[in-house]
This record gives sequence, C-alpha cells and structure tokens, in this order.
Amino acid sequence: MTKVLVIEDNETNMELATALLFASGYTAVQARTAEEGIRLAREEMPSLILMDISLPGMDGLTAAAVLKEDPLTTHIPIVALTAHAMKGDERKAMEAGCCGYLTKPIDTRSFPEALAGFMKHAQEL
Repeated sequence: MTKVLVIEDNETNMELATALLFASGYTAVQARTAEEGIRLAREEMPSLILMDISLPGMDGLTAAAVLKEDPLTTHIPIVALTAHAMKGDERKAMEAGCCGYLTKPIDTRSFPEALAGFMKHAQEL
C-alpha cells in the first residue's frame, strides 16, 4: 500500500483525511505537529505528505521548507492542506516547496481524484 503522511493538528480534519485515504486504498501515517511530521517523514519515507499550514509551534510552510532542504526527504511531494484561501497563499505554499494546494474543508468528492493526480505527479519525479 502507498503511504501518505498527514500532518494535521485538528482531530476532525485528521480523521476525515485518514478515512478518505483509507477509502482510496492508501495507508495513512499521522503527525499532530510539524516537528513530529518531519521526524516521521524521515523514518517512514511516505510517497506523499499532506501538510496543514497552520500548526502549533512550527508552521507547515516552514516544515515544508525544512523537508525540501533535507536530502532524505527532498524528493517527497508535499501538498498544502489549508483553510487559508487568501490571494497569494497558494503561491507561498509553492515557494515553500509544496507541489499542490488543497483547501479545507476537504471536498470529499474531489479529494480522491486530486490525490491520484498528486500521486501521479510524484511518480513522474
């Protein structure tokens, strides 16, 4: 099974993302903080990371930049998963190293297709 690391501090959002991943045939690894997510990315080597932007302590954009600078994790695609949908936020996520941007609340109908697209992109890298 393909492994996806979900870095999300909101329990409801974590449960939804994990359930959607499982229903789509993926395995989910969960992290509640950026620091825990960075550690798990290095240990678990997921195929994709779903990164909340607003995390306690280190924010998701900083964590994405850390992961992209690390030779162990630089190849792992990161998708920003955020309630921040202001003009310029998607650009900031891309500048931090994210390859995709999904807004919350998660659209359960389009999530599996979007995830498949990100996975396809990851395999092409």
